[in-house]
Order: sequence, then C-alpha cells, then structure tokens
Amino acid sequence: MIAVLRHVLLLQKDVRKAANFYQQGLGLPVNVLTEKWAELQAGNSKIALKAVDGEAFTTCGYTPFLAFEVADLQESVQRLLQLGATLDGPIKYPARGKVAVLRGPDGHMLSLFEPEDSA
Repeated sequence: MIAVLRHVLLLQKDVRKAANFYQQGLGLPVNVLTEKWAELQAGNSKIALKAVDGEAFTTCGYTPFLAFEVADLQESVQRLLQLGATLDGPIKYPARGKVAVLRGPDGHMLSLFEPEDSA
C-alpha cells in the first residue's frame, strides 16, 4: 500500500490570522476554521493549521517549504506582502518562468512559481 499524504501541518500562534493569510493571499478555500485548528484546501492537498503556545513550537527555519504555482506572480507577491509576508531575496527569472520566495507572517517559507507562457 502507498501512503497518502493527509495534510501538511503548520504550528501557529494565531490560527485565524494564518488562515486569513493563506485564504486572502493565495485564494485557498477554508474547509474548517476554529480558534485552535484550520484546514485549507490546496488543490488535491490540504494545509492544516494548529494553535500552539510558546515560541519554541513556532520557531521556523527554512523548512517546511510550501511551493505554489500561481497565474500572476507579481500580483500574488504584492497581495502576500500586504498581508504581512516578506520577500526572502529577489524575484528570479529562470528559463521556465518566474520564482519568488517569501516568508509568511509566522515565519513559514513560501515559494511562488509562475510558469512561462506556453504560447
């Protein structure tokens, strides 16, 4: 049997604020939202947010890294910056599209990729 990923779990200080960040910033639908737990739909996968007390539980380095494909990189970056994200380096333009790396308000790393037009 092959294991099936249920969700990626991110520990948060403020679940409602974090859910709003992903919903408003990336358009992810919220399936469940309480003070201590949220689930957001990300295509066929889910992102779960769990409230925790204490700084040690929410300390972030460079993992996990959430990677999203977006239709308009510049628009997505601007929206996320307005919601409290910060750019982690410049926007890059590799041969296949555009890439931006951001850190969310709670420190989680986000990668945004806009593929080049295939026209």
